[in-house]
Amino acid sequence: MSSYTPSHSDRDAKVAELHEQLGAAVEDLVTGEQWTRALEFSARFRTRSFNNLLLIHAQHAAAFEAGRVPEPTPTYVAGFKQWQALGRSVTAGQHGYGILAPRTARFASAEPTRSDSWRRLAQGERPRAGEIVRQKLIGVRPAYVWDVSQTEGRPIPERPEPRMLHGEAPAGLWDGLAALVQGAGYELTTVDASDLGGANGRTDFTARTVVVRGDVDAAAQVKTLAHELAHVRLHGPTDNEDAPQHRGIGEVEAESVALMIGAAHGMETSGYTIPYVSGWAATVAGRTPLEVVQSTGERVRRTAVDILSQLPTEQLGAGDPPGLDRTFASQAVAAAASTAPPNRPIDRVASRGIA
Repeated sequence: MSSYTPSHSDRDAKVAELHEQLGAAVEDLVTGEQWTRALEFSARFRTRSFNNLLLIHAQHAAAFEAGRVPEPTPTYVAGFKQWQALGRSVTAGQHGYGILAPRTARFASAEPTRSDSWRRLAQGERPRAGEIVRQKLIGVRPAYVWDVSQTEGRPIPERPEPRMLHGEAPAGLWDGLAALVQGAGYELTTVDASDLGGANGRTDFTARTVVVRGDVDAAAQVKTLAHELAHVRLHGPTDNEDAPQHRGIGEVEAESVALMIGAAHGMETSGYTIPYVSGWAATVAGRTPLEVVQSTGERVRRTAVDILSQLPTEQLGAGDPPGLDRTFASQAVAAAASTAPPNRPIDRVASRGIA
């Protein structure tokens, strides 16, 4: 049996290629409609970072256009060893989607409060007596994942997906969001439109109140409540350094979080209004639009994922195949010593993938 071990130059070249592809994917997000589609995708694959979501989306779209996969959107995405653990194998000839995985190393220090006291441990090296050991991020490396349509083997059970009728709100969503608002120390009330001056909701950080328009259908109310909860989580006086410079970014973040929460519950997203990315992303001094889009996308994803994890509601899956053990997945990522060869299709006999 043969194996493939990429050299440092191979890895560096692939990382550079992925960064270039990522930049192109971010630049494609120039309208509110395209940003909305990216957020809908994020809601379905929310265990991945925003950057990796964009990479998977772009590569799957290219595979679909080339006729290598049957659907324009992935269903479940996992690493080579993860699919093996589920009784499936990557179909010969299928290319993995390159993503950026963290590279970590062990560091030791006898004085952990001093930033200059940490030293990197060599492979197999033990810390000295009295030293504390921590894993630290030292960079990124290429890793590979495949959609279920690129694999074969044991059937994957279908998860039921919530579907909302027009104007209907998912069961328990209002109560779950309200509990999070109140748990953050804010008083929540509903009022008529006339009391909000035409707005649908308002968050007052000084008075610590959240007001939501109550004379609209249930779906509109939970959408507004999710939007205001995002403000509570993200836009206090010291929460986001970009938001005070451009109020529009704060509104984009809040509406984007609300969209992800709604999409994860099967709600219609056409009513969410997000302005052109090229407009709000170019307004932060000292940062490129690409940097603003990437940081905004990741803040939105993290906030939505955190809120969703605390809601006692029926939600869409997060992109992992049913039955996947995330503990095993983490161990597989840490233990994997090599990746599939860059841009080379899987050889079922000879290759080792990464989870």
